[in-house]
Amino acid sequence: MERDMNVSSTSSVVHWLASLTLTLLGSVHPMPVTIDPMCTADTTAKYSLTFTGMWSQTSFPKQYPIYRPPAQWSPLIGVTHSSDYHIWQRNEFASNGVREFSEKGEAWTLMKEVEAAGERIQSVYGLFSAPALVGGTGQMTSEFEVFARHSFLSFIVRIVPSPDWFLGVDSFDLCEGDQWKESVTLELYPYDAGTDSGFTFSSPNFETIPQDKVTQITSSSPSHPANSFYYPRLKNLPPMGKVTLTKTKNNQIFSIPMEPIQFNQTGNEIGNEIEDSLINSTPLDCEVSAWSPWGLCKGKCGDSGVRHRTRYIHLQPANNGVVCPPLEEENKCIPDNCL
Repeated sequence: MERDMNVSSTSSVVHWLASLTLTLLGSVHPMPVTIDPMCTADTTAKYSLTFTGMWSQTSFPKQYPIYRPPAQWSPLIGVTHSSDYHIWQRNEFASNGVREFSEKGEAWTLMKEVEAAGERIQSVYGLFSAPALVGGTGQMTSEFEVFARHSFLSFIVRIVPSPDWFLGVDSFDLCEGDQWKESVTLELYPYDAGTDSGFTFSSPNFETIPQDKVTQITSSSPSHPANSFYYPRLKNLPPMGKVTLTKTKNNQIFSIPMEPIQFNQTGNEIGNEIEDSLINSTPLDCEVSAWSPWGLCKGKCGDSGVRHRTRYIHLQPANNGVVCPPLEEENKCIPDNCL
């Protein structure tokens, strides 16, 4: 593996990521290691990873980004490693690399952090990626290798657009005793990296000072009506994505870039039908503003008059959510200045 790569722009980094499959061990000097007793498999294992985006306007109707940019996913960055390493971790502070990736989609610092961990304590075995998705729904695929001491998988994929939100897996063990798991599917939910304080998908950059820890986003946390994931009627958010890990039957890992598969908003692959619907229908209730002050009382002197007040719609209902209440109200009054 070449240690020094000349990358002149973010786009070239992304292009390189599309076909990245690196093995970090073997390029460093050997050092004494202790075999993790949790895994005693005597062979390596190859896996296919399929990430499925499930971010649709039906499943997440609130403030769903349609333009500038529309809903999409960054490249996926994955690592195979031992139990003493974390690329990111819930309830811990995000590294500078995770900050740059979750806020801007820039992966260079993150990859250098992974490489440094492999050189320092040999905790990282492989670094791989899957190509970006240009829509909120679709699939991207990659392959990777694990062995006994490095049987754990972690990855991160950025939600685009967002302040610093991502999906990912932290330290999933693919080994059980002396056996490799054949197939696993994990549902994925959004996380906040704790580095930007925006509430909505398209919020401007607003640095969090001091930095917060990585937290999972839920239907009630952050508990603020402006939050793009705030759905008070839901006990839990629907999954925003899923990942399927399948052990391959041969020993060959192909590093040919795989084109992402796109789905439309009804969960159908473009040009083909897929067996399982990707869509969870999430009800979105109407949200209205507070009432305006009462207007002037209009009427003839000596008679009762009428005054009005209004409010406006913040958010239209969707998916059989509660419909909007009346936007205008009137009541009787006595005219103050009449002729």
